[in-house]
Amino acid sequence: MTDQLHKGLEGVLVAESELSYIDGDEGTLLYRGYSIEDLAEGASYEEVLYLLWNGSLPTRAELEAFEESMAAERAVDDGIYDTLETLAAADEEPMAALRTATSMLSTEEPEGDAEPEDLEAATRKGRRITAKIPTVLAAFDRLRNGQDPVEPREDLSLAANFLYMLTGEKPDPVAAETFDMALILHADHGFNASTFTGMVISSTLADVYSAVTGGIGALSGPLHGGANQDVMETLMEIDESHMDPRDWVVDAIDQGRRIPGWGHRVYNVKDPRAKILQSKLDDLSESSGERKWYEYTTTIETYLTEEIGLPEKDIAPNVDFYSGSVYYQLGIPIDMYTPIFAMSRAGGWIGHILEYQEDNRLIRPRARYVGSTSEEFVPIDDR
Repeated sequence: MTDQLHKGLEGVLVAESELSYIDGDEGTLLYRGYSIEDLAEGASYEEVLYLLWNGSLPTRAELEAFEESMAAERAVDDGIYDTLETLAAADEEPMAALRTATSMLSTEEPEGDAEPEDLEAATRKGRRITAKIPTVLAAFDRLRNGQDPVEPREDLSLAANFLYMLTGEKPDPVAAETFDMALILHADHGFNASTFTGMVISSTLADVYSAVTGGIGALSGPLHGGANQDVMETLMEIDESHMDPRDWVVDAIDQGRRIPGWGHRVYNVKDPRAKILQSKLDDLSESSGERKWYEYTTTIETYLTEEIGLPEKDIAPNVDFYSGSVYYQLGIPIDMYTPIFAMSRAGGWIGHILEYQEDNRLIRPRARYVGSTSEEFVPIDDR
């Protein structure tokens, strides 16, 4: 047994997985062997869920059955709405509300007594969680704005249904397609902090609800989720300053500020997901006639790339650099960006939980003890 310390577990292999492959030097991301570019262009989020959970892309008949089973699970009980209303009245943060409501979803689970080792039951539970999270998020946002929740529809895709429940209006095809693509891009990404958290929890044979709730908690931290919100707030600050984006960035760097959306723990080149979203943001901007957000981001990227040379230092745009602007163009509130990340990534969490459970071993690392070994106990009255 080695005593070498790997702070943050960087570079440590803890399991094998067939779900996603990342080459940080080449800018490659694959889901079960399929390139993220091909999936984003040709698949739906439901197809990707099926792929992650079942190991292969579905046939048309399999996809239709899967979509129907997902859609049938979207509704939540009145008790969930009551809890969300209480949280909204307390001005709770959306991620905290999602964490609480996801844990509470287990109270309406029809297979609550299933054994943790029953992977078929765990898959069905995961399907229910993934189907209900959009309903929870949309309802919370409406309740905190004094609006009644919109009941889910079963004739829309998961992406389109979320936008419908959020706004009360059926989204146009461009918006629905764009949001569906964004969900695909965020569905999985190796053993990131939230995925690993869910796996650690499930390795104890805790249920899927506990593992997904733990994943939400891990994603809520600013070092994992939330960067896309930071990017959008930065872009809005630039807009309010009426400065040229390049000049604003020059000043920000001179002040020692970090530009959000740049750099990644895995990628040393531009995140392939950022490339896809950049193109989609261009399309959205052209469609809406509002191009300033696209122009701001591309101007910043050009400056940091060509004049500062950050990519030469292995610092390049990540997926968050463009996803914030895409969500903003879709009319999604800024503080909902990280919850949407969780909504998408739940599919990956569940996929990894199911995969790890096939050959489960309790995850139990060691810590190097660096404290004293020779303290003398003193009774409390003599201290």
